[in-house]
Amino acid sequence: MPRRPSGGRRFIKHQPLSFSPFMRSLALASRRKLHHHHQQEDSQRSGELMSFDQKLPTLSKKEQKEQLSDSSDEEDSQGDVQADFEFFDPKPTDFNGVKILLKNYLDDKEWDLSSFVDLVLEQTTVGTVVKVADDEDESVFAVVSALNLARYKEHKCFRELKEFLLQVCSEKSVAKDLEAMLEKKAQGVGVLVSQRVMNLPPQLLPPLYDGLFDEVSWATEDEPTEELRGSFRFKWYLLVTKIYKLKNPKQRKPRRGEEEEEETVFLKPEDELFLQLSSWSFTYPMRSQLVTSHEMKNYQLMGLVMAVEAKRIPEFRQMLNSLID
Repeated sequence: MPRRPSGGRRFIKHQPLSFSPFMRSLALASRRKLHHHHQQEDSQRSGELMSFDQKLPTLSKKEQKEQLSDSSDEEDSQGDVQADFEFFDPKPTDFNGVKILLKNYLDDKEWDLSSFVDLVLEQTTVGTVVKVADDEDESVFAVVSALNLARYKEHKCFRELKEFLLQVCSEKSVAKDLEAMLEKKAQGVGVLVSQRVMNLPPQLLPPLYDGLFDEVSWATEDEPTEELRGSFRFKWYLLVTKIYKLKNPKQRKPRRGEEEEEETVFLKPEDELFLQLSSWSFTYPMRSQLVTSHEMKNYQLMGLVMAVEAKRIPEFRQMLNSLID
């Protein structure tokens, strides 16, 4: 297995990829807004941050599949611009952009998100941020990382994360498994953090996840101490994400000429793969809601928590490559 190159720039995508001008302007506007709030008190700024996924219409299942297909001609006609995306090691100056992406990570819960972002950025050997090449503003369009649950158990943000998950888990059949994972099995659990702008080119997903899981493997050999090497020997990955569930699916029948509505809409295509491979999962209603299109009026935003055994990751990587290809 090849080692990653030295330096902070990795897995450079030389092929131009379409990127919506709206999304770019939103990212820059969000970054400027967050920079302004950092000049104010922490208690004031936390409630005013802009989240990318709150500003975008959610696509139906059919539209998601169309987005994954090659549609360069259509993109050009819609005025999309071409951009080279590059993968970087996290660094402190990425704080604003990563915090924007993770704003609704735990729904509308008030928690120590700033410290959580700091932990993501401090872990430079495992983790990636995606930016546009030669972008002076260095806006962050995606972040992915895996943090050991036991390693950071004394941090307030991780205590709050565990409290939140135990609180929102209402499925008794899963509650014991969740509690065991958060406590007894924590040493072998990696919290897989993955968030991005909604229309990031899907072609980036396979190298993004391949890079993450390769880095995890390398860290088990390359970290300077046995304690650190052991902290990356994950047996499980715990994921917290969002999906849309159809309201009252049994009561809804398509009208004549209408397509049958999907019961579940995945905001990120890879989450459907993780769910298929998960050993257990549960959903919970979210109080924060995304701005959606009219077509999504029959859906409710739900939180989704999944536990995936690390031994299923090679299968996930293969499935993701097949999906995007």
